[in-house]
Amino acid sequence: MTALSCEIPTAPGARPLVGHLLPFVKQPFAFLAQLPEHGDVVKIRLGPKDAVVICDPGLTRKVLVDDRTFDKGGLFLEREREWLGESVATCTHSKHRHKRRLAQPAFHPKRLAGYARTMTTQIASVVDGWHSGQVLDICPEMFTITSRVFGATMFSSTLPAGVLHEVISDLTTTFDGTFRRTLLPDAISRLPVPGTRRYNNANRRLRKTMNGIIADRRASGVDNGDLLSALLAVHDSESDARGTIDGDVSDAVVTFFVAGTETTSSALSWMLYLLARHPDIEAQLHAEVDSVLSGRLPDHSDLERLQVASRIVTETLRLYPPAWFFTRTVTAGAGLGPYELPVGSTIALSPYLIHRRADLYDEPDRFDPDRWLPDRAVSSPEALLPFGGGARKCIGEAFGMTEVVLALVIIASRWRLRTVPGLRIRPPLSVSLVPGGLHLRLVDRGVDKGLK
Repeated sequence: MTALSCEIPTAPGARPLVGHLLPFVKQPFAFLAQLPEHGDVVKIRLGPKDAVVICDPGLTRKVLVDDRTFDKGGLFLEREREWLGESVATCTHSKHRHKRRLAQPAFHPKRLAGYARTMTTQIASVVDGWHSGQVLDICPEMFTITSRVFGATMFSSTLPAGVLHEVISDLTTTFDGTFRRTLLPDAISRLPVPGTRRYNNANRRLRKTMNGIIADRRASGVDNGDLLSALLAVHDSESDARGTIDGDVSDAVVTFFVAGTETTSSALSWMLYLLARHPDIEAQLHAEVDSVLSGRLPDHSDLERLQVASRIVTETLRLYPPAWFFTRTVTAGAGLGPYELPVGSTIALSPYLIHRRADLYDEPDRFDPDRWLPDRAVSSPEALLPFGGGARKCIGEAFGMTEVVLALVIIASRWRLRTVPGLRIRPPLSVSLVPGGLHLRLVDRGVDKGLK
């Protein structure tokens, strides 16, 4: 039996003190793309912090499936726990199964049809307010859609608009600050500079607001059929220790709100960008939408027939997975390939890197939704990881897929999207992969039927 080695190759180009931080910050995707040239397991250094990047799909799958050995933790989780708490997305293995069981009823398949009706209403309310010729700042517009959808599905109609706006503002502040704080030394991230004060104030205010919402809902004793009611019902059945229970519910609500707004709006934004760049594929989508819906709004029962839309969503998530880079912590001595990883090592995984491997996908950088046709689709579970994998695969996958398909077809039923001169996409360095600077022009399909 071959002995394991601790000498994991280090990516070239590290500089004193900062390591690989500059290329990672300036061109993170180009930096990640070249790592497989140096091995299946490659060490990088981000300032004073080391991480071992897994470039091989099989080894990535091994890390995701063995969530006891490769537990939640590392560079980003330490910061995310500051404001997400010990939620199903951030807690350690010892707590995860219990927390996931408590959250599962809120995402039961039987609830999706009701959620879909709420989604459709909220999406249409935004899309119907657009006008032909308008140039949309796509990312904020998609965030408006997803925040309205999640506000309605999480809180039904019980949350005042001003409170929802405050929650969204504080969530955005904390979310945007997470990645920057991760890359800073701990001592610097604690300095009372304006950015840190905004982050801390938003985090405290967010928790205070969320705890008030939960207390008000509990006092009302009303089941509104929304996500919050489902969470409260199952948590209340577990214990009478209200303080602990309400903290768990608050952690869950904040976590699901982030996943249901930031990451979903990012995926939608990239979809619209890709369709604007590929009018032939947009035309296929329009033909399907017109055939299936015949001018009406979609509902949950239509999803099975919206196959072109589903393939567009899957292909977009392959090219631009919102969760593009995340970490794990080694809790017991483990081997990955020929290497031994000591306890405490930080493992970094990148769906973006895996999704663009030429040995997994023909022309991996090309937008080709038809690669997901049944006779062509990649069969390996290691090849597609937009929602993670193993026992910690995203609990809201079906919810998110339902929302993005519905949003895509509602937009496509009304509008064509066109790029504007000088368009330059600038993805900011963030927890979620976002097409910053994306502006697209709307053309009303009902007015301009001849445009190809």
